[in-house]
Formats: sequence, structure tokens, C-alpha cells
Amino acid sequence: MKEKLKKYVVLFLSTFQLSAFTFGGGFVIIPLIRKKFVEQLGWIGEEEMLDLAAIAQSSPGAIVVNISILVGYRVAGVPGALLTVVGTVTPPLIIISVISLFYAAFRDNVFVNMAMCGMLAGVAAVILDVVLRLAKDIFRQKRVLPVAILAGAFVANRFLNVNIIIIILVCAAFGVLDLVRRQRSAKGAAS
Repeated sequence: MKEKLKKYVVLFLSTFQLSAFTFGGGFVIIPLIRKKFVEQLGWIGEEEMLDLAAIAQSSPGAIVVNISILVGYRVAGVPGALLTVVGTVTPPLIIISVISLFYAAFRDNVFVNMAMCGMLAGVAAVILDVVLRLAKDIFRQKRVLPVAILAGAFVANRFLNVNIIIIILVCAAFGVLDLVRRQRSAKGAAS
């Protein structure tokens, strides 16, 4: 019981801390969650973290909340999911409440505007880092289908202006077909 309580406390405090000191949204927090739960705590595997990130990104809602629900559920079931959601949403709720009290002063402050511009540059760098890390893991597997889906989704969205929902559904269909194919080949190898 004591070990379970300790895990709950670590889950809540980890997500609270990550959420309180991360600016830039879901794509920024994914590598930080990976570092915390994969590298430092070892509660989630590298491949599983990639799967959770993909599910969080394709699910409706904020990526930060989605990824924390999935990580919390994976680590400690429903109580873990509830704790990580509370830990994730509490800091922004507090920060936005305080900022709303002083909105007029923040809006026109030159230093606040300069700080926001600097944070935008940092956010862009972190998002690029996430893309490169995820791409590196995909290319390391030397599987053609994920690379083709990645390139196709990029071209469809960037150059052909295909609706993102259609891209997500098509990618999900390819993922399911690939999963079925791999399961069949694993069954064939086991026979």
C-alpha cells in the first residue's frame, strides 16, 4: 500500500512540475514526459511512449492532457490517470487565473512581449527536436510503411491542403492494417 501511495505522489508531482514549467503546449511536453517516465523512472518503454504520444496527438483535446491521461493510466490505472490530469491542469489554471487579474498590465508591457517572442523561438526549437527524435526512432526501425505514411501525411497536409481529420483516419487505417499484417506474420512464425 505504501509503495502504491508513493507512486501516486510521484505521478502527481511529476506532471504538476512538468506542466508548471513547460511553455509551448503538447509538443513541448512530450520529450519532457519521455525523459521523466522513460529515462528517469523507467515506468514506460521507449516504443510504448511513441505509441502513447501518437494516440495523444490523434485524440481530440489538448495533447498535454491526453498524454498525461495515457501515461497515468499506463502506470497506475484509473487513479493514476485522474492524478496526472489534476497535476497537469492545475498549474495552467493557477497561472491563467493570476494573469487574468493583471491582463491589462501584461498586455501592454514591452518586457512581457519580448519574453513571449523569446519563448516562441524556444518552443519552435523544442518542437523541431521532438520531430527529429520521433523521426529518428522511425527510421531506425528500417520499416518502409511508417516512413511512407509520414511523407504522405506531410505532403497531403502541406501541399494538397487535405483536411487533417482525413489524414488522421487514413493513417489510422494504415496503422491497423500494418498491425494485423504483423500479427499474422507473428502467428505464422510461431506455428
